Amino acid sequence: MYSMNRTFKDYFVIALKGMAMGAADVVPGVSGGTIAFISGIYNELIDSINSINLKNLKLWKTDGFVVMFKAMNGSFLLSLFIGIGISIISLAQLFKFLLETRPILLWSFFFGLVVASVLFIGKQIPKWNVLNVILLIFGAVVAYYITIIPAMNASNNSPLFLILAGALAICAMILPGISGAFILLLLGAYKPALDAIHNHDFKRIAFLALGAIIGMFSFAKVLKWLFEHYKNATLAILTGFVLGSLNKIWPWKKVIKSEVINEKIMILEEKAILPSHFEGENHFTIAIILAVIGFVLILFLEKIGRQNSKM
Repeated sequence: MYSMNRTFKDYFVIALKGMAMGAADVVPGVSGGTIAFISGIYNELIDSINSINLKNLKLWKTDGFVVMFKAMNGSFLLSLFIGIGISIISLAQLFKFLLETRPILLWSFFFGLVVASVLFIGKQIPKWNVLNVILLIFGAVVAYYITIIPAMNASNNSPLFLILAGALAICAMILPGISGAFILLLLGAYKPALDAIHNHDFKRIAFLALGAIIGMFSFAKVLKWLFEHYKNATLAILTGFVLGSLNKIWPWKKVIKSEVINEKIMILEEKAILPSHFEGENHFTIAIILAVIGFVLILFLEKIGRQNSKM
């Protein structure tokens, strides 16, 4: 059970971790779930999501809101999602600007961050065996294949499709590796989602939200069960999944196919290339420096993560 005797400082740190998750989710291709894992709050996040159930909801009627809030680890979730929200609101425009003007530099930073994440997640397995190696390779192949699938450019606005897209996107967001925004792009649901938000189409937004709610609660239960019964095997697959996702955030890419969505160029298909083959300035030296900074940042987050058990 997680500590209920946390101080304001503890919740401030949790909010900072939420901000790191939000920053990752803003960039298509990087999952906030990866940040949650390396900062030491992944298991608590999954457990807390699972605690939002009918049994605990009934506590509001029988024992009051405060008891229900504590049973759901509400202070943790509130602090975390406040951090995520602040980060998304404050960094969305900055990251959008950097993706449009300095993509190589931004991707380099996140590439170093995710490389260190692979090592960190793999280190959680006390003893590697043949099965774990096979599962790592399997996870890496699946993730790599996802990154090279051409995105669909046909829009589908049916309720069932939007619910499915919302569910898959939130699952990707929770799972370390590929981001939810990238999954929406692959499914061809990115444009409908943007259109719904831009046009204030609350009906379509509701279908996406419904799918996200269904996906979040059902997938959290699956992950909790896997960690309880097959922890090392699950960690091996997750390590491979994050490893395979590196192809998506490789800094030097060549655009194969793109489409204009809401007056913005949306890349539908691209491939990784060597820095020497990049057309234009490859910013190689600065990119390496930023990748190292991203790598070192994980060491810092890991140190913070060690303090999680003391909270």
